[in-house]
Amino acid sequence: MYSIITFFCWGIADLFYKKGNASENEYNHLKTGIFVGLVMGLHATFYMIFKGLSLNFIELIKYLPVSLCYIVSMIVSYKGFKYIELSLASPIENTSGVITSLLLLLFFREKYPLVAYVAFFLVLIGIITISLLERKEERSTELKISKKKKISVLIVLFPIIYCILDGVGTFLDALYLDKFSIISEDSALLSYEYTFLIYAFFSYLYLNRKKEKIKINKEKDKILAAVLETSGQFFYVFAMAKDSTIGATIVGSYCILALILSHIFLKEKLSIGKYIGLFIAIIGIVILSILNI
Repeated sequence: MYSIITFFCWGIADLFYKKGNASENEYNHLKTGIFVGLVMGLHATFYMIFKGLSLNFIELIKYLPVSLCYIVSMIVSYKGFKYIELSLASPIENTSGVITSLLLLLFFREKYPLVAYVAFFLVLIGIITISLLERKEERSTELKISKKKKISVLIVLFPIIYCILDGVGTFLDALYLDKFSIISEDSALLSYEYTFLIYAFFSYLYLNRKKEKIKINKEKDKILAAVLETSGQFFYVFAMAKDSTIGATIVGSYCILALILSHIFLKEKLSIGKYIGLFIAIIGIVILSILNI
């Protein structure tokens, strides 16, 4: 249930992330991170007071490698949403659960049935297909602005970088919360959310120095995304603590919901080849989810 709730929260959050970062403002990704950090900081404070907890700075530092993997991956993701359709970005990003499972298999020799390896292969084939088609389309499109030419080369890299960093972060979470119980669920939640708040503080100082203003009334999409992100994070930590292999795979399949929402609300349309690549990848994700359930 924790994983399923996270599935819905993060799937809907992706829709608002895309809407909030689609404009030409070069600081949108930083503004999104600021709102996420603020909401997470508020949540951590209320949660700490409600449960009678205290923030342990040693555990915050101990959990820092995990926090940084997640935070950096998310900022890269926000930046990427400006250039790539949600229909492509979300499925590629959320195959990070496969990377986590492969790392668990490599380091802990966890055994999976043969069909699981087939599913892993399908996900990889799907991603490679999408990436090659996206690159081919970019090469065939004449872009007049040199800056856009440089950005076009990196379009598919944004979600792939997110996928790798998030996969490593989830693997570390499996070590911290499940395999070795290095840190408790509560400590992990507080450490991550306060680290994000610290990031938000320094990002705000940077924007202030650049004289870039944040107008709350024009940032509703970013705020909604931040609330949904934080809600999902709350349930995600407990999902990972119960069973990291199940949690990583179910949560990683929320791209299916994001894909559906992108077609309904953003009216995104892809080429037939990309639909085939997405279909192959999603089949792999669904198989992994069913096996773990």
